[in-house]
Formats: sequence, structure tokens, C-alpha cells
Amino acid sequence: MPSKKEITQLLEDLNSGKIEAEEKLLPLIYDELHALASYFMRDERAGHTLQTTALVHEAYLRLSGMKNDPLNNKTHYMRLAATAMRRVLIDHARKKNSLKGGGGRRRELIEMADEFWTDSAIDPIELDQAIEKLAKLDSNLAQIVELRFFAGLTVDETACVIGLSPRTVKYDWKMAKAWLKKELE
Repeated sequence: MPSKKEITQLLEDLNSGKIEAEEKLLPLIYDELHALASYFMRDERAGHTLQTTALVHEAYLRLSGMKNDPLNNKTHYMRLAATAMRRVLIDHARKKNSLKGGGGRRRELIEMADEFWTDSAIDPIELDQAIEKLAKLDSNLAQIVELRFFAGLTVDETACVIGLSPRTVKYDWKMAKAWLKKELE
């Protein structure tokens, strides 16, 4: 298993324009990207037309196109990967909805983890719109949702990424969950 230092060095090389670093990076983080994609795909309906491997590749391609955004470290890269995967799934759902006659119908594809709330299935497009709305109200809360729910980071990891105390992250996480629950009901 590659060290965080090795991956950080490759990200620094990539930031400085060394294209060969990108070729070395993917094999080192592929398993983690695949695990993250599996996490996202676990609640998708059976027979979903987008497969886990395709989600990894599409997200990786989107990340490859981000030449202007410097990548600080592995955690930052994985956060961006989680966001890219979320965007891929949202775009896929939008495209699928627009192709069907009932494009506006409610599609219940993602069930939130028990920690988020129970007995509620969430349409990914509606969830995305709610997170975008939350970001306009409080970007920290929206970022915490992305990191905790979509990237699967712990409270401590989230606190480290965004520079807040774990106690603040716990409080903001509760606030964000309550706001999203209300917004989506």
C-alpha cells in the first residue's frame, strides 16, 4: 500500500505540470477510488446502467480535467473524487430522467445511512439541489455533508480537512442533517 507521503509527492508533481505523475497516481489510489464508488453505488437500484468501475473512470477523467486547481494531499484528492462521483451520479440521473417520458417523476435511488435519517429514500437530483441551496446559506454545512455523507469521512477527518474542531463538525453535521431533512420532506 502506498504511503500518504508518496501520493502527496505525486500530487505536488502533478500540480507542477508533470503529466507522468498522473499515470503513476491512478494505480496507487485505484482501489480506494473503487471502494468509494462502491460506497456510492451500494444504494443504487439493481440493474443501474452505470457500474462502479465506470463511475471510478468518469470521476477520474473529471479530476484529470482540473488542471487549475492545485491538489494539496491525498485527503483533498479523495474529497474531490467524492464530489466528482456525486456529480457523475447526478448527471446520470438527470440524463436518464430527461430521456424518459416521466422525466419529472420522483426517483428513489439513494437511501441515506441510518445515521442521516431512517425510512426515507432520497432522489439524488433533489438531494443535490438541497445541498446547493444549503451551500448558498452556509458553505461550511454543505461541505460537511459532502465530506461526511458522500466521501464517508469521520468527524475527525472532516475537521482536519476543513480546519474546524471535531466538536464544531459534530454540531454542524447535526444542523446540516436537520436542515436537509426538513428541506427534502
